Amino acid sequence: MSIDPNRFGLSCAITTPMREGGSVDLPRLVSHARHVLAQGCDSVTLYGTTGEGAALGLPERAAMMGALMGAGIDPAKQVYAGVAAASLEEAVQQGRLALDAGAKGLLVAPPFYFKGVSDEGLYRWFSQLFEKLPAVRNVILYHIPSVTAVGLSVGLIDRLKKAFPGVVTGVKDSSGDYANTEAYLKAHGELAILVGDERLLAKAVRNGAQGSICGVANLVPHLLRPIVYEGKDDPTVNALVDEICSHPVLASVKALVGHVHGDAGYGAMRAPLEPLDAATRQRLFAAFDRITQAKAA
Repeated sequence: MSIDPNRFGLSCAITTPMREGGSVDLPRLVSHARHVLAQGCDSVTLYGTTGEGAALGLPERAAMMGALMGAGIDPAKQVYAGVAAASLEEAVQQGRLALDAGAKGLLVAPPFYFKGVSDEGLYRWFSQLFEKLPAVRNVILYHIPSVTAVGLSVGLIDRLKKAFPGVVTGVKDSSGDYANTEAYLKAHGELAILVGDERLLAKAVRNGAQGSICGVANLVPHLLRPIVYEGKDDPTVNALVDEICSHPVLASVKALVGHVHGDAGYGAMRAPLEPLDAATRQRLFAAFDRITQAKAA
C-alpha cells in the first residue's frame, strides 16, 4: 500500500491513565503511547477529549509531554496537542507549552463557557490566539458541539484559513453528522478534514477526508488503519463503537485500554468523571472480546 507522506493519517486521541486520586500515571501513558504507535497509529494526540484534556493543568501537560519525549517519542513527528480552554490566556499557555516542546501541531477547540456566540466573536478569539503564538503551526480546528456547544461553521473556517494561511491546516469533525463532514469536504477539501466518529470514517475517506483523531485508536489501531488509508468499511469497528457508545464513552475507552493490556490500573478517572462499575466493565469486556474475536475468526 503506497502511503502519501503528506496525508494526516491516524492519530490516537490517547487516554490519560490516572492513579487513584487523580494524578497522571506517566509510566502507563508512555507504555500505552508506544503500544498504539507500534500497532498502526501515525501519531498520538495528547490532552484531547478522550484524554480528559479539559481537566489537565499546565504542570501535568508539561510532565506528560516530557515523559513521551524522554521515552524517545518524537514530538515533531508523532505528537499533536489538544488545546481546550474557556479563557484566551489559558489557551495561549496550553498552546505555547506544546509548541515550545516541538509538537507537530495543535488541536484547538473553541472557547466553550459562553454559548450562543457569533462567528465574528469566535473569529476574534481564534485570531488573537494565533497572534499570541508566534510559532503557531499545523492548527486543526476542533468541531465537537456535543461537548463545547459551540460549533465551527463553514464560513468561520473559511475566514480563518484565509487570514492564517499555512497555520490552519485541518478540521476535526466530531459532530457525528456526515452532512456536516460533507460540507467541510466540499468547502475546505484542501485542508486535512478529519473524522472523529469512526463509523463515518470510511465514507469520508472515500470522499477526500485525510484521516482521524479518534478514541477507538486506543484499542484497535490495526483495524482503523485500512479504513484511514483505503476507505474500507469495517463492521467490526462499527459494532465496537456502537457498544462503547452505549456506556459512558471516556470511561469505557479507558477501561478497555486496561483490558487490552491486561492491566486494571488503567481504569481510574478524574473527577467529576467516574469509572465504570465492576459489573458494567465485565459486560463491556465480554462484548469487546466477542466483537474482536469474531473479526479474527
